[in-house]
Amino acid sequence: MEIPVDETLSRHLPVLKRMSKLGKKANNFATGVKEHVRLAPKITETVKGKLSLGAKIIQVGGVEKIFKQLFSVKEGENLLKASQCYLSTTAGPIAGLLFISTNKVAFCSERSLKFCSPSGELIRVHYKVLIPLSKIKRVDQRVNMKKQSEKYIEVYTVDGFDFWFMGFLNYQKAFKYLQQAISQSCKWMMNQSLTS
Repeated sequence: MEIPVDETLSRHLPVLKRMSKLGKKANNFATGVKEHVRLAPKITETVKGKLSLGAKIIQVGGVEKIFKQLFSVKEGENLLKASQCYLSTTAGPIAGLLFISTNKVAFCSERSLKFCSPSGELIRVHYKVLIPLSKIKRVDQRVNMKKQSEKYIEVYTVDGFDFWFMGFLNYQKAFKYLQQAISQSCKWMMNQSLTS
C-alpha cells in the first residue's frame, strides 16, 4: 500500500517546523557568540574574562547573589535577567554583565579597570552603571546598517543620558526582559499615582 505524498508530508510537517525553529535559534545564538567575541580586543582576554566571571559566579553562589553584592537591592526587588554584553564607552566597549531587575537596569564590568585617583595613585575599580527604571525615558533597538548582525540596545534616560549595550549572546531575550521590566514599572507607577 502506497501512502499519498500529502499525507506523509502532513505527518512530518510538525517535525520539520520544530527542526527549522531549532535551526534558527542555533543560528541566532551562534551569531550572538560571534558578535560578542568580535567586540573583544583579544580572544585570549575574552576567554580569561569569561573564565574569571564564571569562577566568580560559582564562588559567590549564582548571578542573583552577585547582583545583590554589587548593587543595593530593595525589598521585593527581583532579578529578571542577567546578560553578558558590552557597554559602549568613549574609550571603547567594556565587557560585563547587564542586570535587569524589577527596579533597575545595572551594568558591572567583568574586570576591574585602572584609573588614576585625584592624588595620582593608580586604582582598580569595576565600571558600574545603575539606571532606576523610573528614570528610563525609552529603550530602542538599533542595527548597524552596514553590518546587520551588529545589534544594539540604546537606553535613554529622562535626564538626557543614553547608554548603548551591544554584543549580547541573546539579544532578543535581553530586549524582551528590558521591555517587560519597564512595562511593569510603568504600571506600578500609575497604580501608585492613582492611590495617592
